[in-house]
Amino acid sequence: MLPFVPLRSLAAVCLAMILAAGARAAVEPGNAAPDFTLTRVDGKAVSLSEFRGKYVVLEWFNSECPFVRKHYESGNMQALQTAYRKRDVVWLTINSTNPDHSNFRDPERSTEIMANWKGNPTGLLLDPDGTVGQAYGARTTPHMYIVDPRGTLVYRGGIDDKPSFSQRDIPVAKNYVAAALDELMAGQSVSEADTRPYGCSVKYRY
Repeated sequence: MLPFVPLRSLAAVCLAMILAAGARAAVEPGNAAPDFTLTRVDGKAVSLSEFRGKYVVLEWFNSECPFVRKHYESGNMQALQTAYRKRDVVWLTINSTNPDHSNFRDPERSTEIMANWKGNPTGLLLDPDGTVGQAYGARTTPHMYIVDPRGTLVYRGGIDDKPSFSQRDIPVAKNYVAAALDELMAGQSVSEADTRPYGCSVKYRY
């Protein structure tokens, strides 16, 4: 029988593996963001190109990941979604978990989870074959991207600079996404456009 491994230890191992990974994203800041069309959990098709003229945040998501739970169970992710949607930012939450993985949640269950967490994205999108996630090089949940009104990728990386699954770190963390959006909306370039993501690995179908 395999020994019991506490969740904290599993998450730490997961984080170490992600931080050690050297895979390079397929799209880098300064390049055109790949267009895509995905289906929201309510069945509506959504394309990135339909939001041209607005800032768009892409958030990679897996409800079973302790790092995602850190930001949702604390209310941190919902606060960001709400604050920037009020400033006309589009927020697309993308789940690239493949349907054969135990972490996969169907549209009905995904809708229920997001409602229970009082999430406020513009849309929760499913990417079951991982095409969009791999086009962007998304490798963690969360992994964050910002696309500017011209369709250029202007930020990719972590949500903040505290790579842990502890909610206690949120108040003292530098939130890279908020900082980037504030700079962009002030007419400035993003001072830290490419940071290291942290979290659980995206559960692609390999």
